[in-house]
Amino acid sequence: MMEAKLRGTRLPPPDQVCVVVRDVDRAIEYYESVFGLGPFRVMETATKDMAYKDWTGTVRLKTAFAQMGPIELELIQVVEGETPHSEFLRQKGEGLHHLRFRVDDLEKTLAELARCGIEPVWKHNYVKAGVSFAYLNTDQIGGAMFELIEYRQRP
Repeated sequence: MMEAKLRGTRLPPPDQVCVVVRDVDRAIEYYESVFGLGPFRVMETATKDMAYKDWTGTVRLKTAFAQMGPIELELIQVVEGETPHSEFLRQKGEGLHHLRFRVDDLEKTLAELARCGIEPVWKHNYVKAGVSFAYLNTDQIGGAMFELIEYRQRP
């Protein structure tokens, strides 16, 4: 019965793989020296009033990005705050956290998935940047979360 419900929602191919790490700089060194990946773009962001579960506050992330053909590799280090990434580190340690999919209409896609019992666990809209994202509760089967992202302005 659930399979029939899921047929109405088709995601595009993933465009990003995310690995949560304790130390982005150490992870970059590893991926560059062992696998020849890179170059990496590194950035630190701070976002106030982020909410995750019962926690609200500032989230600071140090992230690094490298292209692997059509797939982007994202490394995330949580510097401050509660996020799905910090919870993942506590429960599982470093590792594959999510696959990201670009969608044209995030709210419409979320509404379709909600009919199948798939709900966001973390969601945010960066109005000035024209970007919205949602992490979905898809990790109970297979262990990897899905992220949906909508760019209202192409990056």
